[in-house]
Amino acid sequence: MTSPIIDFLSMRNSAPIPDLREPGPSDSEITTMLSIASRVPDHGRLAPWRFILYRGAAREKVGEKLAELAEKREGPLSEGRRNQELTRFSRAPLVVGVVSSPKEHPKIPEWEMFLSAGAAAMNLVLAANALGYGTNWITNWYSGVPEGRALLGLAPHERVAGFVHVGTYGGIAPERPRPDVATLFSDYSGPWSE
Repeated sequence: MTSPIIDFLSMRNSAPIPDLREPGPSDSEITTMLSIASRVPDHGRLAPWRFILYRGAAREKVGEKLAELAEKREGPLSEGRRNQELTRFSRAPLVVGVVSSPKEHPKIPEWEMFLSAGAAAMNLVLAANALGYGTNWITNWYSGVPEGRALLGLAPHERVAGFVHVGTYGGIAPERPRPDVATLFSDYSGPWSE
């Protein structure tokens, strides 16, 4: 039996970020994407994630701040390295930050909330793809440092689940080697002794 949904999921892949062009999603499409992104497993109904939209002139401002931070951390940057940071968030018309924002809870561990944020990022990617947009989900160096997270709008207790770059993509995204699924599972045989 074939299914258009299975066919869609079987062909999903990431578009190269520099090839994501205008137009980006409209406000109503963004609302649709975020609504779908929020329909994920969420133990305790805590919504332990949130979204930050980087679009318009804010994307260039983020690049300026990232270049400054990179220079502070690495010393003087070459022109190529500086341009790399300046364009981090301006290569696609929209970048959605998916932020893990854990809530205090006596029974639900923080790692489970982080997984829920990851699921939200994947649903966001799938929703954007279903609307006809290309996507690429990354984190990058600035996600791992407190100064980077702060300049991108995260609170100290929050972490980046991903930055999803979204735009119009006219090409065919390159296929990459996929793992052999047969090597990734086994039947449970139990811890018991015979």
